[in-house]
Amino acid sequence: MSHKIQSFILTIAIFLFNHLFAQKPVDIPAHHPNRIIVKFKSDNVVDLNRGRLSPAATGNSVLNQLNREFKCIAMERVLPDCKDKLFKELNLDAIYVFRFEEVRDMATLIRRYADTGMFEYVEPDYTGYGAGMAALSPNDAFFFRQWALKNTGMFPSWQKGKPDADIDMDEAWSVETGDSSIIISILDTGVRLSHPEIESRLWMNPDEIPSNGTDDDNNNYVDDIYGWDFANSDNDPTDDHGHGTNVTGILGAIGNNSIGYAGVDWHARLMIHKILNADNWGYYSWWASAIVYSVDKGARVINMSVGGESFSQLLKDAVDYAYQNNVTIVVSMMNANNDVPYYPAAYSNTIAVGATDTDDTRANPFFWGGGSNYGAHIDVVAPGNIIYGLNHESDTDYDWYWGGTSQAAPHVAGLASLLLAQDNSRTPDDIRAIIRNTAEDQVGDSLEDTPGWDPYYGYGRINAYNALTYAYTAINESEDLPSVASILTLQQNYPNPFNASTTIQYTLYRSTRILVSVYDVLGRRIREIVNDYQSPGEYRIDFDAKDLSGGIYYLVVEADKREKHAIKMFFVK
Repeated sequence: MSHKIQSFILTIAIFLFNHLFAQKPVDIPAHHPNRIIVKFKSDNVVDLNRGRLSPAATGNSVLNQLNREFKCIAMERVLPDCKDKLFKELNLDAIYVFRFEEVRDMATLIRRYADTGMFEYVEPDYTGYGAGMAALSPNDAFFFRQWALKNTGMFPSWQKGKPDADIDMDEAWSVETGDSSIIISILDTGVRLSHPEIESRLWMNPDEIPSNGTDDDNNNYVDDIYGWDFANSDNDPTDDHGHGTNVTGILGAIGNNSIGYAGVDWHARLMIHKILNADNWGYYSWWASAIVYSVDKGARVINMSVGGESFSQLLKDAVDYAYQNNVTIVVSMMNANNDVPYYPAAYSNTIAVGATDTDDTRANPFFWGGGSNYGAHIDVVAPGNIIYGLNHESDTDYDWYWGGTSQAAPHVAGLASLLLAQDNSRTPDDIRAIIRNTAEDQVGDSLEDTPGWDPYYGYGRINAYNALTYAYTAINESEDLPSVASILTLQQNYPNPFNASTTIQYTLYRSTRILVSVYDVLGRRIREIVNDYQSPGEYRIDFDAKDLSGGIYYLVVEADKREKHAIKMFFVK
């Protein structure tokens, strides 16, 4: 397929996506119109302090000329300075936002700056948006509405329901209800700070003196008591949309207090960052800054019920920074009912969550339309349709429900925090492995929820009780149980897209039985490539697809029947 044909097909695909799957808020820009994100190479010496008053006075003649030509008006650090060793090793202090009077041709501007060779990357400040849709106001009664936690199958006739299509939360609470030493950071539209289900749970910055107008902890955020409003550059992360309050309540509303609803975790501290504006969208620079803030202030779990269609190295850098600092990030898959990768869900160091309905089928459609996304990067699914929760405009109105993968993700983030409450030494890999290994398989539509990993349900619908009792056994029993550490890594096949053949690559870290298979888009296994016991090492396999029809396929590598990795392959015939 020629480059021109590929570009044409991509253009048509984008057009169809934007017009047939209009899940994003109206009129969201693809990126900020007048700024870019750059990361200087570590060996590139530029005196940006000289350019604070004039961007054309940096001490570098090439950069000065470009800044004059494109009318750059400011250069600012994206991420506040940090003493963390890893922060310096990853060169995160070299990421800047360049602001311009007006950018008429973003592609040309980016190319010109990239051609200098001074930067690791140059990219727009992309936008993403919340994965939930607007709330409705039915009349039912409180905890019994929370079918995601305990599903009796009793629903009005217009709803579908199946007993036990839940995460067995009532049973899980008999094992663990949370620990106030664990901090969960919620990156969303903010929260109703005064809500009685939330107020006493809020994390408060121990290094900041309230309302003194001073940056007491020297992190470049003044009076950041509960977190930060990155959308409006202030210290008040109050929810002006509703999405964030609903998500926060699912994750952490106070349990067993006789009012409202019960969150998955009853005790963890909730750090609030507003990274979406009143119209439910925000720039990646806000998101990355909030991730780094959360890590530096001690969060162990981050929930991001958000997503953008554009790959960003800036956002990936922030995600990798969290992962390498032992912080688990849980992200929604989004709601366009397709396998288009959204970020940060599609990054390898996050847990990507799809949504199920009241009868355990994939939420397709939600009560408002759309459908839970699927694809090669999905980890698990969780309940996400008709999820009742808190109202950002009222302390007493509990008659609101939402639907989306936004609502599925906090169920998983809450479970992750309970696993940390049970054992604070767990790593993001440990948590992901436990959640995957204990998910319930083949609970949904048999055409999609096929045995083992599949692109629609991942490893299955989460089960909190299974996860906490699995973990308890692994901690307390003396028998030699298998480690939950990663056994293998799977690289993207090359070339991809491919014609006729492609190379599959994976690395084993210990001897184990390996099963390598190829699935079609319906989740049917169409080829078994390897089924053998293999030693540690790097493996390369040439895959011949001449007898297959052109299209999308999923390559799945399974180790020891308990760890699976998957990627998407494009066969052009």
